[in-house]
Amino acid sequence: MKTIIYMIRHGESPYNEGNERIRGLTPKGKIDIEKVTKLLIDEGIDMIISSPYTRAILSVEGLAEHLKLDVKVFEDLRERHFGSYIIDNAELMSSIRESFNVPDYTLPGGESNADCQKRAISVLKLILKEHRGKKIAIGTHGLVMTLMMNHFDPAFGLEFLNQLKKPDIYKMQFKDLELEVVTRMWND
Repeated sequence: MKTIIYMIRHGESPYNEGNERIRGLTPKGKIDIEKVTKLLIDEGIDMIISSPYTRAILSVEGLAEHLKLDVKVFEDLRERHFGSYIIDNAELMSSIRESFNVPDYTLPGGESNADCQKRAISVLKLILKEHRGKKIAIGTHGLVMTLMMNHFDPAFGLEFLNQLKKPDIYKMQFKDLELEVVTRMWND
């Protein structure tokens, strides 16, 4: 029995320092998410799940409304926490690169790739077990999505993360807990 997971990376979001959880979408992000909804509306999706972050919820909310489904939020699908202080972009990129070389690497007060992957995969495995044979859309973030996909196939690493778009959609086909096929659906 095949289970399909649609990983939907959120649309473009304005960066507001200190407002990680409540950042919304830019005007371009909102337009792109309408395209995501149109692309997925006829896929036969049974369930919609999201990170608790506003930009991820907004990225699947239109689809949920069209399909008359609720968005189920899982706290453990949140974006990775990088550190206990404000990190500039150069330090963030350096930290992300190092995290793919050393999965337990973290900045002070932050979370490692290994820890982020472990919490997100626990949710994904639960979804795969409880909803076998279903089609599930997940509103997510680039790094969390990459780490979940990487758990099943190490080819999804830093290079994959760096080429992702906002938004982006990957369709993952599973047989039980085994990833069989990954297909990119988003064309920008």
